[in-house]
Amino acid sequence: MGPDAFDVEESNVSAAAVPAIDLSQYDLPKGVRRPLNRVGILAAGNAPFPADAFGDVKGGTLVTLMRRLDAPVASRWVSIALRRALMSPIDTPNGLDGADFAAERAWLLLRMGEATAARGLVSYVDVDDYTNALDLVAMQVALATGDPASVCPIVDDAAANIPDRGWALAQAICAGLAGKPSEADQRLDAARRGKPQNNIDSLLATKVVGMGADSRRAVTIDWIGVPVLSAWRFGMATAAGVDVPDNLFATVGPEFRYWQALSPLVAPAVRAPAAELAAAAGVLSNAALVDLYAEIEQTSDVPDPLQKTARDLRTAYTGGSPGERVQAMRSLWDAVETSRLRYARLVLTAKAAAWIPANKDVADPDRLIASMLSAGYDSAALQWRGVVSPGSEGWALLALAEPAGPIGYSDFERYAGAASPRKAAMLLAGLAGLGRLSPTDAQRGAEATKVAIDGVNAWTQAIDRAGARNQPGMVALLAGVGMQSPRWDQVTPEALYHIVSAMRAAGMGNYARMIAVEAVTRAA
Repeated sequence: MGPDAFDVEESNVSAAAVPAIDLSQYDLPKGVRRPLNRVGILAAGNAPFPADAFGDVKGGTLVTLMRRLDAPVASRWVSIALRRALMSPIDTPNGLDGADFAAERAWLLLRMGEATAARGLVSYVDVDDYTNALDLVAMQVALATGDPASVCPIVDDAAANIPDRGWALAQAICAGLAGKPSEADQRLDAARRGKPQNNIDSLLATKVVGMGADSRRAVTIDWIGVPVLSAWRFGMATAAGVDVPDNLFATVGPEFRYWQALSPLVAPAVRAPAAELAAAAGVLSNAALVDLYAEIEQTSDVPDPLQKTARDLRTAYTGGSPGERVQAMRSLWDAVETSRLRYARLVLTAKAAAWIPANKDVADPDRLIASMLSAGYDSAALQWRGVVSPGSEGWALLALAEPAGPIGYSDFERYAGAASPRKAAMLLAGLAGLGRLSPTDAQRGAEATKVAIDGVNAWTQAIDRAGARNQPGMVALLAGVGMQSPRWDQVTPEALYHIVSAMRAAGMGNYARMIAVEAVTRAA
């Protein structure tokens, strides 16, 4: 279901939100209104993609790719690159309305789980310039971030133009939050007409209305008999401080968990499992995940396993000797069973690992290096070059993390002889894509690992062309297309080769190296 088909009862679509601002209080001269020929926001600490990052690709082609991309994507680093491309100040392609293009980008961000980025993108556009498409995505943004008040500046116009009961309920909510209980009650009763008294969507809206000043509404929410979660149910429950039962998250995509991880309205202990999944997906950073566990450590009545994780994490960062800190990290790494959570724990300990001095006597150097690189601490990781054994996992990760320099085929062969076939194939694809092997060695390694780096299809031609034309935004989008799988075992070495090669060609060498490192780290 897309943003043009929002339904309160059945919608399972994404959403996000921004603090509401009553723009009617301001009279903005045309000269200070935001232009729609370039829409986007800057993220602190991250260099934006260039304004022409998508080159001369037709707007219709971009919209089609964005709508068809089955997000979230498998790779943490591909997701990070795509998020930064989508939220950057980007030129609006010819033939597209700037607000509509912002809506398409925000809608993809929401499906990736990036509610905060989507909120920023939607809020960039002045309310007077909203289109129906942006209205619909703004509603989803409001739901994903549990902030229904964010649609209040547009709710009346949207309700007049979009025949959907959700907007009528939103009008009631906005009246209630504005301290107009009588109007809220009238609108709520009108929107509920014809629906059962125990309708969960209406009850959740009533609960939010009851949060307004002088409200006379009091509602108890019972999830028994609710078959599926939806964006409406998630957003209203989050706004009202109502916990969503864990079993309902199994009825929707992983992006709902990522929205939960980003929400400050959800208790830290409840957010923690979702936050680790979000960190593995690139939605949450190492710093944000560490901050969350620091908050959990200061919270009372937290389950013992979470308290132990928080204590081990503190030891990993602030323990006495390097050996003590590494032991705490190993405890964190070994405490989880699934491959996704194991990767999340590497992200969790990344900065702690970066603080361990390179030393041949330190235990588990391979996982320490993998942890550092999972969050991009390549400078610290490269200090271990003279410590790791040739042909080891740590050697392979550092070979990919190196910005330049040839890799001898015998060194690759030594690793491939000891590693699993899939890890060897991913290393070959990464090294070949980065240009670290000579053409002869790359072909020789491809034959040995059965990686068809010379294979051609419509996608390989498109991403290779985007790289050659220096279109980093297009490369990031097509990389997402090539990684649209929830499972790493479905990501092919061939796709990795073309993604890494195109990113390198488009001046995205840092992303290319981290994606290659991630592929070897996560390969079984």
